[in-house]
Amino acid sequence: MTLHSTPTVNTTTAAAVEQRLQQAGIQLTMGGEPTLVPFEPEGAEWSVAADGPTKLRYARHLAAELQRRAWPGSTLLYCPGKRYDGEVNPRWALRLITGKDGEPLVRWPQDASGGAEAWGVPDAAAVQALLAAIGRDLHCPLQLLPLRDPLQADRDVWAIPLSCDQGQWRSVAWPLAEPLRQLSEAPGPAGLRLPLEHFPEGELRQVLTLERDHNGWALFLPPLEREPLLLLLQRIAHHSHGWQQPELSGVLPWDAHEHWQLLGLTADPGVLEVNLPVCHSWQEYAGWIARLEEAGAAAGLRSWKQQGDRSEGTGGGNHLLLGGPSLEEHPFFSRPDWLVGLLRYWQHHPCLAYLFSGRSVGPASQAPRPDEGSAELLDLELAHRALEQLPAGDQRVAIGETLRHLHADRSGNTHRSEISLDKFWNPAWTAGCQGLLEFRALESLPDHRWTNAVALLFRALAVRLLRPELRPRALHPWGAELHDRALLPSALWADLEQVLADLADDGLPLDPEPFRAIWNWRFPELLHWSQGGAELSIRQALEPWPLLCDTPVEGGSTSRFVDSSLRRFELIGNTALRRRYQLQLQGRPLCWPEQPGQPRAVRFRQEALFPCLHPCLPLDVPLQLELLDAEDGSVQAQWQLWSESGGFELLTETAAADTIPRAEAEPLRGAGEHCCTVDLRL
Repeated sequence: MTLHSTPTVNTTTAAAVEQRLQQAGIQLTMGGEPTLVPFEPEGAEWSVAADGPTKLRYARHLAAELQRRAWPGSTLLYCPGKRYDGEVNPRWALRLITGKDGEPLVRWPQDASGGAEAWGVPDAAAVQALLAAIGRDLHCPLQLLPLRDPLQADRDVWAIPLSCDQGQWRSVAWPLAEPLRQLSEAPGPAGLRLPLEHFPEGELRQVLTLERDHNGWALFLPPLEREPLLLLLQRIAHHSHGWQQPELSGVLPWDAHEHWQLLGLTADPGVLEVNLPVCHSWQEYAGWIARLEEAGAAAGLRSWKQQGDRSEGTGGGNHLLLGGPSLEEHPFFSRPDWLVGLLRYWQHHPCLAYLFSGRSVGPASQAPRPDEGSAELLDLELAHRALEQLPAGDQRVAIGETLRHLHADRSGNTHRSEISLDKFWNPAWTAGCQGLLEFRALESLPDHRWTNAVALLFRALAVRLLRPELRPRALHPWGAELHDRALLPSALWADLEQVLADLADDGLPLDPEPFRAIWNWRFPELLHWSQGGAELSIRQALEPWPLLCDTPVEGGSTSRFVDSSLRRFELIGNTALRRRYQLQLQGRPLCWPEQPGQPRAVRFRQEALFPCLHPCLPLDVPLQLELLDAEDGSVQAQWQLWSESGGFELLTETAAADTIPRAEAEPLRGAGEHCCTVDLRL
């Protein structure tokens, strides 16, 4: 792949974007959720499963590299993450934490020493001395309960009940019978495996745990409010001189996001997901994406997979989030008309949904457009008009209640949406009131400069649409064209050119080179033939994969499957080729559309899957494509395609006349009269 440096014009436009926001009195924050995989991804954890034997190790390595490059002295905390049906334990989430000013929350003595790796592990006596010293600092003698770890007999574990109420620390005795003094057999830190069902009644179930063996020591912090938690960490650090730094686990305080900067590393199916800190400008976001690429490479991770001689995304997302610095200063809450203009503009331009996404697009994807989801176009129009007419003031509730039911897939899932509002204002969900717009139709890209170019494109469009006269007045009725011509590479590029022209006309030009590179990477050329001024190009195209019924899986839950056996490619022939040659595919005429500039595409079935849609229909591969002389019917070239990954292979090429008579065959056709796409299944 060809990598390009960030163009100067983009840097200039980025400064203009921030200047316009400042002049409008708007603070528009950005966030991101890029995903990474190892250089050589192996095992289910790097294909379909959320976790596995290596993912946490990679995450810790990446966290250490990010600490070194971006946040020296930051605190790393292992937290329980989301829990899903069919999974025994919550998924883990590593959190890097630092202060709002970038200064460390806690000064660990190990960070100030270059020889920390030679420091030792506290023995049992040192552990008790440490806990006694912490108890003296907190004016609260700590009550220790030794426990056994059934997964590791040589590991020492202590549980210390510890709570804090209005600055008063309290540690109670835990009279637990000897047979019950044992952690559960679930994996994870001791604090998540305690026999809390036997905890003293009426007491807060807040427990500090300390565990140690010859390799190291670890602490699970009790679920405290932010200030007591910070004080406890400071006392632990103060008394840990001479030992290696402990691994820390615990639960974040409810207001951590308001007072600290956080970066997250979480286990997601097939990938390691990174949750970037809140960024207050595109420049800040671009810096994080660049650092992540460097740190990932040092940890053996990258944002793409190698498939044969081609690269593709990780299979995970690269979601972009727009929001505000706080709920009190949120830019969208009092500007619902601006938000409506943004939603309409995205609906007018399919390139924003399809050009930067993965292979799975359309209604069954993880990011369907609003007009591919559960909403009717009329309902979307009614919602937009109602929001435009709202009076001045904070309209977060009206925006959330109006849009979140419409930005959902056909099953009603509000998370699966091109522009998801499930984190905007939904009090029914714990994390639903963050004021975030999540753009989900974004795939991980192999170069951080490509990712940053797309982020600047989205941010610049949001700024352009601050001007009411530049906003679309209604939605576009795409109909069948959306999944026919609008999905083809040539149409997507033409649409993006229009978007870039809109920005340039408004004084926000962007260099097209990074986007052209993304387009070439997303839609590789399967065939290129030219002779005497005639030229034929065939590119891989997108194909929406149909959703199948829920299928039972091991564990008693169900899973969503799509039939990914369908493929599509686009043929582009110049005027000379269309005039002098004809095409045949599978022995049937492949006719060009009547309009000279209209492309032709072919849908075919590449493989047989189980389960699948239409299991009785045969495969269409190998495909045999022939180029015939329009005058005498002679074969000028023959190609064969077994799979898109290999492209079309040349079988014969000759300029001699072929006098073999050919039987008349019915031309290939599409599902509709004016479709660009013909379907080999018909």
